[in-house]
Amino acid sequence: MNTQSLHDLVNAISGPLWEGLIFLLVGTGLFFTLATGFVQFRLFGRSIKEMLGGRKAGDDPHGITPFQAFVTGLASRVGVGNIAGVAIAISLGGPGAVFWMWVTALIGMSSAFAESSLAQLFKIRDHKNGHFRGGPAYYIAQGMGQKWLGVLFALSLIFCFGLVYEAVQANSIVAAAEVAWGWNKHAVGVGLVILTAPIIFGGIRRVAHVAESMVPIMAGFYLLMALYVMAVNISEVPRVFGLIFSTAFDFKAAGGGLLGSMISAAMMNGIKRGLYSNEAGQGSAPNAAAAADVKHPVSQGMIQMLGVFIDTLIVCSCTAFILLLSNVHASGSTLTGVQLTQAALVYHVGAWGADFLAIVLFLFAFSTIIGNYAYAESNIQYLNNHWLLLAVFRMAVLGMVYFGAVNSVPLVWDMADLTMGTMALINLIAILALSPLVFLLLKDYSAKLKMGKDPEFKLSEHPGLKRRIKSDIW
Repeated sequence: MNTQSLHDLVNAISGPLWEGLIFLLVGTGLFFTLATGFVQFRLFGRSIKEMLGGRKAGDDPHGITPFQAFVTGLASRVGVGNIAGVAIAISLGGPGAVFWMWVTALIGMSSAFAESSLAQLFKIRDHKNGHFRGGPAYYIAQGMGQKWLGVLFALSLIFCFGLVYEAVQANSIVAAAEVAWGWNKHAVGVGLVILTAPIIFGGIRRVAHVAESMVPIMAGFYLLMALYVMAVNISEVPRVFGLIFSTAFDFKAAGGGLLGSMISAAMMNGIKRGLYSNEAGQGSAPNAAAAADVKHPVSQGMIQMLGVFIDTLIVCSCTAFILLLSNVHASGSTLTGVQLTQAALVYHVGAWGADFLAIVLFLFAFSTIIGNYAYAESNIQYLNNHWLLLAVFRMAVLGMVYFGAVNSVPLVWDMADLTMGTMALINLIAILALSPLVFLLLKDYSAKLKMGKDPEFKLSEHPGLKRRIKSDIW
């Protein structure tokens, strides 16, 4: 099968899948938002406190800290989607796509809360090294009693995050390096493989430590640049806000069929790229959340919920304003993805903007490569915790990093959409089925908080859960 045939096949499956998935994604977010009493707004301040307090190591020496789990999740979230993804959303769906990215994030924060709380509840201890691991595959198998579906999810995530998403990140690094410095894509691909190998062969704890140091730095530099651009163009900022809101409801059908005709291009592209960036409800971040040592599952649920806010409402908005305060997005340019964002930055600050973005994008995308690997490793271990299988998988990851570096942008991104949609479909069904447990955890946490206690979850207080949770952690 040649590249074009593969591309056509991917799109033939992905199109109908996404037309239905958008309604399920938004509907699940609305369900958890209403059923939890708007947890993402009500406990927003508490989530910041939990995140800041999560730097301290817990009682268990084998678990990573809540903050490390937070930045590992953020390392995967904050990446190419924030730079290239936003540009693609705007170029295909117009400025109104940004509004739908914001809506997806605000609603999706509650879905992120639910999935990460469940991941903590059903996490297990790896008896080979004592580390915690968990995620949707674990809560699907234990909580729902559907091991086959857990296996299907694990396979979807491994293919999506361990293979296809790694190719997406490498692809965007190459695109930025070609514009900024004219580097050969094969040479960049080999360089990325050499840099990635020692980190992923070190396992999830090394990934957590690298993410802890890289994420705050890269996000800080990019935020400062966006603030500078907005300050210089402060008189134009109200116009950009007006443009985003006024075009959010422009009706331009995104696809065929009944569902496709009901979705505007702005909505489709905003939600797809929003989900790719913040991963809310997708089932990825829970894999990092489960590895943390916390006293209550809700604590990590709130911390991961905060990651969705930072990713989309802050970092993605930075890219949106850099683009919309320039004229490159509306000039008929054939540029797309990261190269469009580079052109916008050059418009604002001059030629060095392309160099700056190439460096920032490398940090964003490289941290995402290692963050994605952490998710996939947990699911490889779920299927079969054998050293040889893990070694073969690590080699496959390195192969996909090189594949992404030397192949076309459309094919790689469309493969990402298909695998992401499959994962999200399984996970959304699972967290809806397990929603009573999410409500139980939140009720337990809130009750102890009202009593003035530092919330600590004790399984002995909930005898009905004992037969469903196969661990001695709680």
